[in-house]
Amino acid sequence: MARYTDSVCKLCRREKQKLFLKGQKCFTEKCPIEVRNYPPGQHGNSRRAKVSEYGIQLREKQKIKRIYGLLETQFRNYFEKANKAKGITGDNLIKILESRLDTVVYRLGFSSSRKQARQLIKHRHISVNDQIVDIPSYLLSAGDIIKIREKSKKLDAIHSSLKKVKDSTYGWLTVDKASLAGTFLQMPERADVPLNANEQLVVELYSK
Repeated sequence: MARYTDSVCKLCRREKQKLFLKGQKCFTEKCPIEVRNYPPGQHGNSRRAKVSEYGIQLREKQKIKRIYGLLETQFRNYFEKANKAKGITGDNLIKILESRLDTVVYRLGFSSSRKQARQLIKHRHISVNDQIVDIPSYLLSAGDIIKIREKSKKLDAIHSSLKKVKDSTYGWLTVDKASLAGTFLQMPERADVPLNANEQLVVELYSK
């Protein structure tokens, strides 16, 4: 399966904002965007081109894709699914993305980034309803219980991430740090999702 293998810090610089793809490094002065807040490349610091309406919509789509770690085909498939569902397409899209297992593992605090969450899942450290799931894109349903497997509970990466998580969690999730388990209570409301993006621009882009 195709995946992005270059520096993820370049993606943040391209969008001119932090996408929090590198875990704790994003909160330190070592974050590259703190030093070079301009697009990567030879002419990144000298580009002054006027951005068209299409360009604004495209950048918003790219930003959301990169935040959730998706490539174009997979992201487009999620959009088509959201478009067919009842309700507002943009809201449906974010709800689907937030119900992915890798995103939920990250939101629960079991990992410091979605990339690390995907690694934990692929290495079979995560179970859903007591069944091992090694597919990061697995979509959760209301009531699903996510756990760190018993033999994986001593992983330093998990405990390091949990120490940095606030006691309050997201309204659609509950987490028990002691047992390293969490519950996906329901699909989140768009207003509750901490995502600095305008998904309506993505809807406009794909509707052309």
